[in-house]
Amino acid sequence: MIDTILFRNQPEIIAESQAKRGNDPAILEEAIAADSKWRAAQSEFETLRAEQNRFNDQVKKATKEEKPALIAEVKELAGRVKAAAAKASELEAAAREAALRIENTVIAGVPAGGEENFVTLRTHGKPAEFDFEPRDHLELGEMLGAIDMERGAKVSGARFYFLRGVGAQLELALMNLALSKALANGFVPLITPTLVKPEIMQGTGFLGEHADEVYHLENQDLYLTGTSEVALAGYHADEILDLENGPLRYAGWSTCYRSEAGSHGKDTRGIIRVHQFNKLEMFVYTKPEDAEAEHDRLVAWQEEMLQALGLSYRVIDVAAGDLGSSAARKFDIEAWVPTQGAYRELTSTSNCTGYQARRLGTRYRGENGKTQPVATLNGTLATTRWIVALLETHQRADGSVAIPAALQPFMGGMTELRP
Repeated sequence: MIDTILFRNQPEIIAESQAKRGNDPAILEEAIAADSKWRAAQSEFETLRAEQNRFNDQVKKATKEEKPALIAEVKELAGRVKAAAAKASELEAAAREAALRIENTVIAGVPAGGEENFVTLRTHGKPAEFDFEPRDHLELGEMLGAIDMERGAKVSGARFYFLRGVGAQLELALMNLALSKALANGFVPLITPTLVKPEIMQGTGFLGEHADEVYHLENQDLYLTGTSEVALAGYHADEILDLENGPLRYAGWSTCYRSEAGSHGKDTRGIIRVHQFNKLEMFVYTKPEDAEAEHDRLVAWQEEMLQALGLSYRVIDVAAGDLGSSAARKFDIEAWVPTQGAYRELTSTSNCTGYQARRLGTRYRGENGKTQPVATLNGTLATTRWIVALLETHQRADGSVAIPAALQPFMGGMTELRP
């Protein structure tokens, strides 16, 4: 949720942010109007309640003859107070609902526009070149006995798959390499629930315009998470955190589920865009003034991972219109995929400022002793999709694939995968 003080005192800042995102300005106008109605109703309720309290005091001091008339007035006033309280409560709920529709205020410097308006911040490495016709990751995976799409579809339908043999080993090796990096940098590992309550999903901002991409179990009224970010954001909901010794960093390992609604015909070959995958997600709670520096640290750790795996990549500053509703800024790292002749996203890292924390009631005590929302950040440290870039980048003419040195200890010492 957006900052109430900013919302009321400097709505032009939010308006500018919403314009950068390409959002309907009416959303902000409706929220301002709803907030104004609620505040007026709340003021009326408080005025009536104060008047009621004065009458109650008069009744206590009144003579026997005066009391009947005063008591009658008190009863009439009590009815008005009750009605005013109900109206204020109803309008408060409406104002909150309207405010929840406003997406996070983007940080200064975030490029305006949509998906194609990102800014490339830097590139690393030279895209792989071959003196033979390179195979794509699925052909390589099938030759190695590592990926089985056919049986995945037989068991679960389109966009499901089996990782088998060295494919399963490769994914676990990736996850364990990422976990070792997370542990070295002070992250607490968590294996998170993948089913969460509606209020947790709503609190993280995943039930907005992309709600159709989320799996919902109607009978249980639970949601399958598309990232452990959701469970990690809910981990400290309604708590006051101690951040005096620095940020709280968690690394969540989980299976993730996405319906990929609206993506029909896109990346249907292989395991680039699938319904189920595994991921190790970094999640940080920190003081708001430290959030941007922490954002840069998360990206640096991701880059160290990709460099250790010998992948060529670029880091991009995602445009406002392509941000999720909770992100104030997002950096993506895209690795080069040789057979596509393009960079493809492997990691996303978002600074959500206090947006999720306000929704979930996660606070810390500032220097003045008052509680205020923490800032939350999240970023991918490894996921199933990385196998795509690994297989294609390190392939050889005979269909074998070299295993990067950083992964070898987690692969039982194997140095290559052979058909």
